[in-house]
Amino acid sequence: MSATASFGEAGADLELQGIRKEFPGFTAIEELDLVIPAGSFFALLGPSGCGKTTTLRLVAGLEDPTAGRIVIGGKDVTAVRPHQRPVNTVFQSYALFPHMTVLENVAFGLKRRKVTDAVARAHEALALVELDHVAGRRPSQLSGGQQQRVALARAVVNRPALLLLDEPLGALDLKLRRQMQLELKSIQNEVGLTFLHVTHDQEEAMTMADTVAVMNQGRIEQLGSPEELYELPRTGFVAGFLGQSNLLPATVESVAGGLITARTPGGVVALPEERAVVTRGEITVGVRPEKLQLRAEEPPRDGLENVLGPGRIIDVSFTGASTQYILEVPGVGRIAVFAQNMVFGATLAEGAEAWVTWRREYTFGLDAQARASAAAAEELDAEVL
Repeated sequence: MSATASFGEAGADLELQGIRKEFPGFTAIEELDLVIPAGSFFALLGPSGCGKTTTLRLVAGLEDPTAGRIVIGGKDVTAVRPHQRPVNTVFQSYALFPHMTVLENVAFGLKRRKVTDAVARAHEALALVELDHVAGRRPSQLSGGQQQRVALARAVVNRPALLLLDEPLGALDLKLRRQMQLELKSIQNEVGLTFLHVTHDQEEAMTMADTVAVMNQGRIEQLGSPEELYELPRTGFVAGFLGQSNLLPATVESVAGGLITARTPGGVVALPEERAVVTRGEITVGVRPEKLQLRAEEPPRDGLENVLGPGRIIDVSFTGASTQYILEVPGVGRIAVFAQNMVFGATLAEGAEAWVTWRREYTFGLDAQARASAAAAEELDAEVL
C-alpha cells in the first residue's frame, strides 16, 4: 500500500457564516462570510492585525466568535471544543518534542488516543513527506525544512478533515521557503485535505493556494484565484498589497462599445468597461509595471495603445531577471516600469527622455480613493518586510 493511500480521504468544506469577533477595545473581525470547498488549498493573506490569525484561531476553536457560525463538513462546530473538531494546526514554531525521536513525535497523538496501528501510520505519514529514513533521529538533528515536514506529518497522520497552516514557513530562509512552498502544494494534492493557510507573504499565497482571500481591517477586500487578484484587483488595497501598481487619477469622458475613455493628467487613456469597478465621474486607472513598454522615441498616438510621456528616467535598478525604471512624467508623477532583461544591461540610461505605452486590456479601473488605499497597503507591506 502506498504512503498516500491512507491519506486519500477528501477533506471537508468550511463555512464561516456572519462571523464577528470583538476584543475589549477593538473589533478584530467585522463580519465574515466565507465558503472554502472541500479539498482546496485556501490562503488568507493580509498584513499584521488584519484578522487572518484570529480567523484561524476561531476555526481551530481557540477563540469563540462574538457572533456567527462555524460549519465544517456540514456540521456546526461553533460550540465544539478544540480537541473534538476535525482540525489540526501546523505552526511556524514546529512545536516538536525535543526529547522524542521523529517517529515518536509523529505517533504521539495517535498513541494518546490509543490507536492500535499508531507506529505504522506514523511511518506512512513520514513516507508521505519523504522523511521515513530519519524516523530514529531527534528534531535537533534535522534541518529547519525537515523539522517543518515532520510537523506536517504529525498533523496529517491524524487524518483531519481540515488542516490549518499558521505562517508555517516564516522561520525558514528564502531558498528553503520557496522549496517548501512547492512541497506543501504537492502534499496537499496527494492527501486531498482541505488546507487553510494564513500568511502575510504574497508570493507564498500565490504560489500554493487555489484561492486567495485578501484581508484588511477585519474584512475580505477581494477573493479569487491568484491570477485574478493580480491581473484584476478590485480595490486600491489589493492593487497595492499584492504586487506593485501604477495608479493615476482620471475622469471618465465617455463609455462606448465596451470601452471607457478617461482623461488623466498625462493625457487620455482607454480601458475595457468590464475591467472597471467605476464607469463614470472620478476614477483611478491602474496598470502593473511589467505591462509597460519603454520607448526612446515618441510612439504614434493611434488609439491602439495607451501612451504617457514624455518623461525623464530618474532611476535605473538592475534586479536580475528585470530592470526597474522610474520615469518622472510632468503632471503625472513617477511611473514604475519593469523591463525583462533580454540584453546585457539597461537599454535606457538615467536622465534619458522616454515614453511608456501599454495595451488597453492591461488597464484596470478603480474608485477615486484607490490611490490612498494602495499607499496604505504598500506601507503595511513594507512594515511586514
